[in-house]
Amino acid sequence: MSKPAELGSLKIGSYILLPVDSQNAEPCKIVEFDTSKPGKHGAAKARIVAVGIFDNKKYPHVSPVSAQIQVPLIDKRNGQVISKTDSAIQVMDSETFEVFDATLVDDEIKDKIVQGQDIEYWKVMDRTKIVRIKS
Repeated sequence: MSKPAELGSLKIGSYILLPVDSQNAEPCKIVEFDTSKPGKHGAAKARIVAVGIFDNKKYPHVSPVSAQIQVPLIDKRNGQVISKTDSAIQVMDSETFEVFDATLVDDEIKDKIVQGQDIEYWKVMDRTKIVRIKS
């Protein structure tokens, strides 16, 4: 799920779906954002470099500041680690008590997760990723 937004209203740290015209657009976090002044024959342009949330690939994008783009809706939730295997981590949601398997984990915390820990996970575009350990 996503919502429309104007490209000029975004900043570093915002989220965007790139590539813009693709059916398989990846949710990305903006890491570089530059705007140029309007020229003699055109509108101001925005130059963006974003990094994919799930695949960590860089996605460059250039378009007018007034362009309409899609912003992903990120559902940030808390849960508790029930069990951990080599391939997946079983997590129970703190509010709904739903149990599910999470295979995507942020690289920085992958080795630090143990059974019984409270974690924060994100649900974006029907995918789930464990983002951080709650202290």
